[in-house]
Amino acid sequence: MGASVAETRSDKSSRDKPWIIRTYAGHSTAAESNKLYRGNLAKGQTGLSVAFDLPTQTGYDPDHELSRGEVGKVGVSIAHLGDMRTLFQDIPLAQMNTSMTINATAPWLLALYLAVAEEQGAPIAALQGTTQNDIIKEYLSRGTYVFPPAPSLRLTKDVILFTTRNVPKWNPMNVCSYHLQEAGATPVQELSYALAIAIAVLDTVREDPEFDAASFPEVFGRISFFVNAGLRFVTEICKMRAFSELWDEIARERYGIDDPKKRIFRYGVQVNSLGLTEQQPENNVHRILIEMLAVTLSKRARARAVQLPAWNEALGLPRPWDQQWSMRMQQILAFETDLLEYDDIFDGSHVIEAKVEELKAQTRAELERIGGIGGAVAAVETGALKRALVESNARRISAIEAGEQIVVGVNKWQQGEPSPLTAGEGAIFSVSETVEMEAQSRIREWRGRRDENAVGQALDALEQAARSGTNIMPPSIEAAKAGVTTGEWGARLRAVFGEYRAPTGVTVETVSSGAAEEAKLLIADLGERLGETPKLVVGKPGLDGHSNGAEQIALRARDVGFDVTYDGIRQTPAEIVAKAKETGAHVVGLSILSGSHVPLVREVRAKMREAGLDHIPVVVGGIISPEDELVLKNMGVRAVYTPKDYAIDQIMVGLAKVVERGLERRDGPSNQPRAEAQVY
Repeated sequence: MGASVAETRSDKSSRDKPWIIRTYAGHSTAAESNKLYRGNLAKGQTGLSVAFDLPTQTGYDPDHELSRGEVGKVGVSIAHLGDMRTLFQDIPLAQMNTSMTINATAPWLLALYLAVAEEQGAPIAALQGTTQNDIIKEYLSRGTYVFPPAPSLRLTKDVILFTTRNVPKWNPMNVCSYHLQEAGATPVQELSYALAIAIAVLDTVREDPEFDAASFPEVFGRISFFVNAGLRFVTEICKMRAFSELWDEIARERYGIDDPKKRIFRYGVQVNSLGLTEQQPENNVHRILIEMLAVTLSKRARARAVQLPAWNEALGLPRPWDQQWSMRMQQILAFETDLLEYDDIFDGSHVIEAKVEELKAQTRAELERIGGIGGAVAAVETGALKRALVESNARRISAIEAGEQIVVGVNKWQQGEPSPLTAGEGAIFSVSETVEMEAQSRIREWRGRRDENAVGQALDALEQAARSGTNIMPPSIEAAKAGVTTGEWGARLRAVFGEYRAPTGVTVETVSSGAAEEAKLLIADLGERLGETPKLVVGKPGLDGHSNGAEQIALRARDVGFDVTYDGIRQTPAEIVAKAKETGAHVVGLSILSGSHVPLVREVRAKMREAGLDHIPVVVGGIISPEDELVLKNMGVRAVYTPKDYAIDQIMVGLAKVVERGLERRDGPSNQPRAEAQVY
């Protein structure tokens, strides 16, 4: 007979400690976010995960032109030491484990955090937490990079070396494969790209002429990962076990790390947001729970920290109640079940072992291919990795469109009862537009109160360090204390390192799954009527770097027959309007996922009127509430697309109809009757 329950069950006294329970949170102002954090901690959250707004992430002050519409939208605005001080008021940093999702400006936000810790009297050697600081994946997926790859890697290296010496409990970087999966990465791509990024960073550290080789095991041991878990949870469990085993293999074979404790694969996780649906959003609760199991069930591959999205993130910003619901999922699994009383329940499973070995073999082969290109940085600069992600995402979307990949409530079983969860006012949290004006007022007041001589000296010292190659952290900390702002720190380093625009992944070589004949014929017919190929400009105004949707629209538009112009992320409204005029666009499509669609579209429309282009129709895509959709249409936007519009061919049909209606308004009704296609 098999072993009894009593023989296989662990002693409750040796029950494993639960993972760190977090919610990814932050919005509008430091004061409001501080209130949210203290509320979540009181509800049982055991660590903080700070979301910063896009100006903070890309090194701009709230009153910069590119910050317009973005202040406080996807996270909290932190413009200077005063904001950071307010953010953590009454939160003892010496006792806290704080994760900060920050990359290009990671040295600066860490400097502000350390300055506040010093004010609190917390010894920085005792501080625990993580700066994401994975700049390479930003070129591939999330888009909050600023500088070119080489100086960006140098800044990451500086943070690693500084924290290893001075903040030894801090994770100076977590290699973030989360956003790779959000951009369409397969499990093998997520494994191989993340490990290639880790290798690139570690090699950069090891090759520094002033690096103490004896400290390398400590450096290696402080590198953590931030991963994604999707709904194919058996595959995801195997992916995490493969991650752990491959990391140990790299530690031993590439870097000669002997200490098994330094070789441990340590990771935090946020489960997949890509699969959250606008349709029947209550289904997302089940999706989030299943995805959480993938990173908690296997003890050998269990996450050290877990943060879950809220059920309604495909609709807009979650409320505190929505975040609480996700937190309770973690607490029930950790404290009400017996999961933490057992060793790994998958050890000895032939199915799991076979899948893990398959993933490892495929990942080794992909790592070898990336190495042949010259490593992760070279593969980013050539566009090879970005193009592969765009192609992978195109295959995923085509499978959903064709019904080959079922998404409940989206392409199957669409009929359902209205959700009471989305009824009534206040169902979705929104950030007031007054937040931006208030932030601009506060930063002007901050600048007026500080010692300008001290600020100038601190910025000169920062620039000197950037130019000479000395570690950027000490002068950044001094700049924080002197009252330097986020935008001033960013501007001074931009002057030294320059800026960068990464490849979009949308090229003539990019392979897609093609388009339906109906859409192709409709665009061809439109071209005959126009007397030329229909022209589409796809624009991403503002600082929003989530470009997955824009890339797929540009790719499919190319396949149906549009002449497409897509120049990537972070464009000003003036640049988009200039491109529309230069190309003779017949339609302009704006993609905005940061919640800043109303002010940015307003500005684009105003500049089109100034340029005499008011006749060119504008369509908008993003996470847009029904109320904001009405606002946009009152501005003259011809069509609005949200996450529910998964059928891209139908969007192409909609774009053709938008152009046709524009022609009819210009030329009068056509003598050729046409069947109206639904604009999804």
